Amino acid sequence: MMNRVQTSKTILWSLLGFAAAVGLTRFVFGLGATTNLSDGTPWGIWIGFDVLAGVALASGGFVMTAIFYITKREEFKPLVRPAVLTAFLGYLAVIFGLMFDLGLPWNIWHMMIYWNPHSPLFEVGWCVMLYTAVLMLEFSPMPLEATNRYAKVREFLMKLRLPLVIIGIMLSTLHQSSLGSLFLIMPHRLHPLWYSSLLPVQFFVSAVALGMMMVALESIVSHWLYRRSADTTLVAKLAKFAAWVLGLFLAIRSVDIAASGEIAMIFEGSREAWLFIAEILMSTVIPILMFSIKRIRTKPAGQLVGSLLVVLGMVFNRLNVGGVAGLRPDALGYVPSLMEIIVSIGVVSAAALVFMFAVERFSIWRERPQDDQADPYARPNFDRAAEVWLGAPAVAARNKYSLVFVLSFTLGIAVIPGDRLESKGVVDAVVRKARGGQILQIDGNHDLFGTPFNHAAHIDSLGRDSSCVKCHHMNKPMDEQSGCWECHHNMYTVSDAFGHDWHAGPDGANIACRQCHQGERRAETVKKCAACHTDQLPPGATISIDSYLAPSYVDAMHGACVACHRQVAAADQTKAGLPQCAACHPKLPSERQLPFADFELSPRTVNPVVLPEAPADSLAENGG
Repeated sequence: MMNRVQTSKTILWSLLGFAAAVGLTRFVFGLGATTNLSDGTPWGIWIGFDVLAGVALASGGFVMTAIFYITKREEFKPLVRPAVLTAFLGYLAVIFGLMFDLGLPWNIWHMMIYWNPHSPLFEVGWCVMLYTAVLMLEFSPMPLEATNRYAKVREFLMKLRLPLVIIGIMLSTLHQSSLGSLFLIMPHRLHPLWYSSLLPVQFFVSAVALGMMMVALESIVSHWLYRRSADTTLVAKLAKFAAWVLGLFLAIRSVDIAASGEIAMIFEGSREAWLFIAEILMSTVIPILMFSIKRIRTKPAGQLVGSLLVVLGMVFNRLNVGGVAGLRPDALGYVPSLMEIIVSIGVVSAAALVFMFAVERFSIWRERPQDDQADPYARPNFDRAAEVWLGAPAVAARNKYSLVFVLSFTLGIAVIPGDRLESKGVVDAVVRKARGGQILQIDGNHDLFGTPFNHAAHIDSLGRDSSCVKCHHMNKPMDEQSGCWECHHNMYTVSDAFGHDWHAGPDGANIACRQCHQGERRAETVKKCAACHTDQLPPGATISIDSYLAPSYVDAMHGACVACHRQVAAADQTKAGLPQCAACHPKLPSERQLPFADFELSPRTVNPVVLPEAPADSLAENGG
């Protein structure tokens, strides 16, 4: 076809190959191997961009159908089909991108069965699911035009078009605003410049403006790509409408910030203040000024720059609300990993490739672009370097793009860091060698709130060979000195250390109830674990086991360490500060206000990793 299209497809297929490699890694090795997410920052770029921004970017479908079908603006008809296609692909990209972020993506269907109508996320999920189905029905007549086999189906769908449009507008209005409602319950996590009780209204108004500018940007770029005359007149009208909507959005945010008394925060020079200024300038102020000038609004260059600023600015707004402008200690800071970014780029690349396929195969525009690759009888072009004929143009194109995808996929697998794959998402406890022993960095949550633990010094002070049972007070079957995490699975909540279902289930030990329960099947009638596991409690263990429920990891560590430290402090007045937090957590951020119990975290495991020797002086304050 044209070199622009071929070059673009080659780039998109290569990006998709990289993303496929990372995606495979994510599903095989888990989130921890591919993301920088943590329990303090559970939502990252895959939610902020792929979902929050993705849904907003796809809002052009309901905006353009409302303009054309509801307000009867017939001149916008050429933009309706591309807008519906873009929206349909956008929502599919949102759903596909969400699969990467979900810990158990195969359970995504649970929302349809296990209802939680009190949650805004429940309403968002149902609306996105239903609106995607509506968009599929709206888009279906386009590919059905190419055949007469399903003429009756197409006629039936065409009769339903107006009801589908109305339903789509209703669903879009609901979930575009409800995405803002998700953040109303977290005023302590979102910076005041972004937090507002009007977030649902702001999200909806900004989605309307972003939808129009996304349609405009798609029209400009795709027409340039296929060397067609752009619809500058229609884009100019959209830009004029968008200027009024952007003005409304700017007025809502300005009045809201002024009413809450937070204007001074804009000029305090903080990181958040600069983020806010950059976002407002990109998303509203500069585009409003540009679109208010007719000479700029009617020129392709002005339309491109203005629409691009709105798109980038509104995406920036969603990223800020989604986590960039979140309030958290510096230790919980989040920077997306390269693999997270590659997956997001891959999702967008796949949507762009499908868009180009639809444009070339179906009647999305008034006239379908001429595609030399689609003609099997076209004159073949030989590779000038090797004079090799790869077949007819369509076959040659498939060969080239397949080769690019395979090479990119292979290269992506090769460059993925091996240490992340080996960890499989498991957080390591760092062991540093120093004069006097080994220092373990116990950071089971990987949020930098751990503590250095001088293992060798504790062995010496607690009785050498008899010291192990002071901490390792229970062994799992066929194990010695089991790690704390093997029973205390959850960081801040109680864990089931026994596993009744495993013991009684056919996939586990398959033990009959009568072997443990003496009489009725109640907790009071069950025999002790030590009756079967005779080596479970090592001799000399000082911590008794009174229940099958294990306290949280943090409570277990604090219970063992603080109790011992209090005994030492009571016996030696020079160590009166030993039971205090700073004795074990010397680098605990002073700005942290929330107690540990405010976070519910997932199970983590601890594997020792030996790092280069650290100087003893740097460890002296931690008991090294």
